[in-house]
Amino acid sequence: MNGLNPTNLAERVILLEGWRAVILAVVAGAASTLALAPFHFFPILFFTIPIFVWLLDGSVAVAGARGLLKFWPAFKTGWLFGFGYFVAGLWWIGSAFLVDADEFVWLMPFAVLGLPALMAMYWGVAAALSRLAWSEGWKRLVAFAAIFTLLEFARGTLFSGFPWNLPGYAFMPIPAMMQSAALIGTYGLTFVVFFVTAAPAIFAPGDGVRPRRMRRVLATAAGLLIAHIGYGFVVLGSADDRNVPRAQIRLIQPNIDQKKKWEQGAAPEIFQTYLDLSRTKTSPTTATTAAFSHIIWPESAFPFILADQPDALAAIDDLLPDSTHLITGAMRRGATASDTGQAAIYNSTLLLNGAGQIVAHRDKTHLVPFGEYLPFQDTLESIGLRQLTKQRGGFAIGTEREAVKERDWPAWLPLICYEIIFPGGLKFNGDRPGWLINLTNDAWFGRSVGPYQHAHQSIVRGVEEGLPVIRVANSGISFVSDAYGRVRKSLPLGVQGVIDARIPRARDETLFAKTGNAPWLILICIVFLTLVGVRLVDTNRL
Repeated sequence: MNGLNPTNLAERVILLEGWRAVILAVVAGAASTLALAPFHFFPILFFTIPIFVWLLDGSVAVAGARGLLKFWPAFKTGWLFGFGYFVAGLWWIGSAFLVDADEFVWLMPFAVLGLPALMAMYWGVAAALSRLAWSEGWKRLVAFAAIFTLLEFARGTLFSGFPWNLPGYAFMPIPAMMQSAALIGTYGLTFVVFFVTAAPAIFAPGDGVRPRRMRRVLATAAGLLIAHIGYGFVVLGSADDRNVPRAQIRLIQPNIDQKKKWEQGAAPEIFQTYLDLSRTKTSPTTATTAAFSHIIWPESAFPFILADQPDALAAIDDLLPDSTHLITGAMRRGATASDTGQAAIYNSTLLLNGAGQIVAHRDKTHLVPFGEYLPFQDTLESIGLRQLTKQRGGFAIGTEREAVKERDWPAWLPLICYEIIFPGGLKFNGDRPGWLINLTNDAWFGRSVGPYQHAHQSIVRGVEEGLPVIRVANSGISFVSDAYGRVRKSLPLGVQGVIDARIPRARDETLFAKTGNAPWLILICIVFLTLVGVRLVDTNRL
């Protein structure tokens, strides 16, 4: 039984070298993604994160190493763990390159392995920087949580940002465990996740094995987790269940195969599918479209520019009574550039009235690299490369984000596709909206884990902001969630159908919506720098 002692286990991990350490780091990183959607098995982190910390304990530079070489062992360990984490969490991106395999399949390895390799660089840098404050006992656990949170923020911000699968989502599998996000956001919860799940690493040999210190660290971690869950139950106990008066919406999930959109002549059939689904009779009270204030179609609902199709606009006029509006994702043509002679094409959300007229539009302001545009677009296009959407010149980027205000309803803010994954990134002009609309097309990724991860992050964004989320996805997962993350109605992945629902009320503006990420990240940065200072003082005393 002595061999099962956690201190003995820690010592074995710390002393690992060579390929054994490499494999353990990658496997532990990959296993950590089981804590995320759709599995939500967050207890796995109480095993994988301590292993990560112990591997970093053993990542010590050889005697005489100078300069950056002193940090190389820690960087390598962090990169390996991160590589496993991001490969296991992002492999589904490769599915998009199979939609038009003849042209794009050769790029699939770059997406499945190259992107995780780049994302893992942040974790490698975090691991290297953590050595500045590394010491025995609890201080290294706090430093570990602080620096990895700061580098996760960097990952979600720099070079257009990609904050997918932030570790903070691991502690938010159900609404009762989401409410803390309304206070400190997903980055704040990322710090909590790293510290709480790293707590068992206190069993490492050395200063941390003193029973009193171990108990204090474990009790602090347990207290944070209990407070996180308890706060959620308290908030939900007094949650507002009311809806927006008179607002009745219908969400359309057509489940159109992405390959079909590439087919010549498929556009009329696709458009007719939307019209037919919009007229679906689900009950005696929904016999006509007049029962709804809004009908909502997903991102890029049809493979043509709606404003250029008078027949399509006439069909929408026939579909909608005067009292019903249509919200849809669609391509939009902007002004023609004088230097190129080409019109800008936007990925947009359009609002059409009962006469089939486009009365408002909002353009996507955060485009997907290599999906909607190419870095150095003209140069790469000149050698034959194109982004996945094949839009020549790429999509143009919207210049501002503003809620759409209708006379009889609370304003709504459209967020197209992955625009909704950025914590604290819902910057917009004008008054606070009453609901968020996330139009997306996850059909690119089939029945992989990607759409589940995307849907979960969308729910959490609503909790952070205190706003209901209306999510309409071509292939699913479509849903209506309230401001507390409770899903009122939903359609699963890979089915065709409609959702008839009411719009939940927004809650009062949350603390996180007022403050954003800045206060919590500044505090975490101060904590890390303080620990670095303590380490330097302790080192000088030796």
